[in-house]
Amino acid sequence: MSVADPLTGTYAMPCPTHGTTRVRLSAFRALEELAGASHPAVFRVTFACVCGDEHQALVSHDDLDWTLLGLRSTTSFVNLMTARADPLADELRSLVVARIERGEWPWSFFCRLEERPRPVTPSAFRLIATADRSVAVAVRCPVCTSLSINLVSTAHVDVPFAHDRAVAVVPHVFEADALRTVTAFAELLATSAFDERRLDLEAA
Repeated sequence: MSVADPLTGTYAMPCPTHGTTRVRLSAFRALEELAGASHPAVFRVTFACVCGDEHQALVSHDDLDWTLLGLRSTTSFVNLMTARADPLADELRSLVVARIERGEWPWSFFCRLEERPRPVTPSAFRLIATADRSVAVAVRCPVCTSLSINLVSTAHVDVPFAHDRAVAVVPHVFEADALRTVTAFAELLATSAFDERRLDLEAA
């Protein structure tokens, strides 16, 4: 199983060449929830490795969605105010909760069917591809279950709470199984036009 590191924003993944490599979310190419396990669910992830090939790994639902936020970190840090070693998870949890209470969410996307931004977690991602120094993400809406394609910055995918103010959206709603492979997804991106949409969750 992969393990996420909230301090580097990376996942430890197996590589036949290097043994273990660390990749960011934007290096993921396909995510598929496996049948059977449910507490937590398990996802098969295809990712682009630094060795130049694509590999597969298993990632738990919790690790995919929450570990990257540091909520389960076992790391400590020296609190300069008290000169004591405090759990990093406690510090990060307070920051995450405060931002969510203000109406922010770690990740968001624009749902084409509903014509509005929606908060999501990485387990809603289905396919990811690089496109003109940006990242195209096919996202399954957690509310209406439709599939929308957003073109965003790398930071929008990799860094929790680092939202683009506006994203590009393919002006079409896709069936859940319409794009089964990264290759088909990349081919679609080469032929699709994009509309600009704002990602203001509080105003939505």
